[in-house]
Amino acid sequence: MALIVVVITDIILLFNVAKGILAHRLLADRLSNGDENLIKLIIDNRYNFNTSLTIIDEVPFQFQYRDLKFNIKLSPKGNEIIKYNLRPVKRGEYEFGLINIYVCSPIGLISRRYQLDKKVTVPVYPSYIQMRKFELLAISNQLTAIGIKKIRRIGHNMEFEQIKEYTEGDDFRSINWKATARHGELMVNTYQDEKSQQVYCIIDKSRVMQMPFDGMSLLDYAINTSLALANIIIKKDDKAGLLTFQHKVGAHLKASGSNKQMLKILETLYNEKTAYKEADYSRLYIDIKQNINQRSLLLLFTNFETRSAMKRQLPYLQKLARAHLLVVIFFENTEMRSLIHEPASNTKGIYYKAIAENLHFEKKLIAQELSKHGIHSVISAPSELSINSINKYLELKSRGMI
Repeated sequence: MALIVVVITDIILLFNVAKGILAHRLLADRLSNGDENLIKLIIDNRYNFNTSLTIIDEVPFQFQYRDLKFNIKLSPKGNEIIKYNLRPVKRGEYEFGLINIYVCSPIGLISRRYQLDKKVTVPVYPSYIQMRKFELLAISNQLTAIGIKKIRRIGHNMEFEQIKEYTEGDDFRSINWKATARHGELMVNTYQDEKSQQVYCIIDKSRVMQMPFDGMSLLDYAINTSLALANIIIKKDDKAGLLTFQHKVGAHLKASGSNKQMLKILETLYNEKTAYKEADYSRLYIDIKQNINQRSLLLLFTNFETRSAMKRQLPYLQKLARAHLLVVIFFENTEMRSLIHEPASNTKGIYYKAIAENLHFEKKLIAQELSKHGIHSVISAPSELSINSINKYLELKSRGMI
């Protein structure tokens, strides 16, 4: 009888209040692909006693989380904010379900379930978090802090901007002696890069870009990098364009430096889909020949594993390089790199190490072969793709090659 009385008391405590627990999920209107996205759960206790809560948030199935739950205790009329991060690795729409909360009174014999908030669908866009990070660092002149090289400008084949007072760090070769004599203090000429050059990010969507790294495909690394790079290009007063292809040409966004261009690039990259078919470089060449008349910088994101694979496409790459400044950006196999540096303890290990060294060397031979034909190249680990691509763009710009 005593147990029945306690159970009834527990039930009355929990069910006597219509809305004893309130909860709300806070998240951005869109998530950033490949980044940690902050999710907040705001929990309010409307009971007049201490409660113990088990909270299960129904996150999108793409994350495959089976045990995402939180156990907290709330004081009477108290509240708490629960924070956690989600890292999507594919673009598209993600659906969040309800917030399930199981609440117990201090007695702890009965729990009451609440299903709160509402289902919501959130799109996952290319990494705008990475794009903003590079933009802020560029504005604050802190790009060197993350590995972007500070490249000395070669010569003065750039546009004259103004004459200003000399400050520490200015190139002494830029001293304007006539202006110095007139003002009685050191004055220097300042220059800015030639403006409005066209730069296209060309993304290969074929099967060679399907390989995963840290859960994300090489294609999505290229897409994230193209977004960040396009933003830097426009900030440098150049024009950014976009082109994607596999068995046929997909998106073709004409180069522009307008304020709306980044939004167009973001939406285009978000909507890019692929069947990972074979790449047709002949169609790519024809499309570029027909639609890009001005000499431009072409940054081609692809992946060549062997020289024979590259040589099949070399005639088309050579044709592109004659009309434009072409940079082929392809990926280093980081697993091979780690295998090379691991000591081999047996015959099997020696064999694997030799194969890895051969494949690693093959990438360097591909870069050398491209260089023979006047084609620039970048070999990059997926995680360092944005930094290495931006470095290459800034290097070519500093040399006045675009």
